[in-house]
Amino acid sequence: MEIENTFISGLKLIHLNKFTDNRGCFLKVFNEGFFAENGLETNYKESYFSISHKDIIRGMHFQVPPGEHVKLIYLSQGKILDVILDIRSTSSTYGKYFTIELDSSNPILIYIPIGCAHGFLSLEENSILTYLQTSVYKIECDQGIKYDSFGMNWGVNNPIVSNRDVAFKDFDQFKTPF
Repeated sequence: MEIENTFISGLKLIHLNKFTDNRGCFLKVFNEGFFAENGLETNYKESYFSISHKDIIRGMHFQVPPGEHVKLIYLSQGKILDVILDIRSTSSTYGKYFTIELDSSNPILIYIPIGCAHGFLSLEENSILTYLQTSVYKIECDQGIKYDSFGMNWGVNNPIVSNRDVAFKDFDQFKTPF
């Protein structure tokens, strides 16, 4: 594993080692010792995954206090455009966003700090994204920012977006608790 810092404080890319042979491949996605040695959170409380069709946008999601969390994500199948928006009012990158195209053939974990919203566009059918979080989902803490309200060009004309995600507040109307 190798850590790469991004321009958003605390947001990290963790490049994974992929071992391939005649049987297929093997991938270690979490090692408590490595994470602890690098000052990363190791106490994950919940894990889940999504399977998305092409042109699906999910996001921009986060949980507010007291349910806030560090989120660790990785793509196990497919291809996505991943987007992280800094919503921490004291951050020098408040309102800025980071994007990366993830492809399951080049395994990368994304370590998302507390105070960042997350979303993605599925670029292929049946893209599978796995999430680990340091808190358990609480409906009363669940919030989001409308996907098309912070300047991100998703590069798709007619995305498929849930009613919930379309109903989120625009970024300029959002009052951050972070």
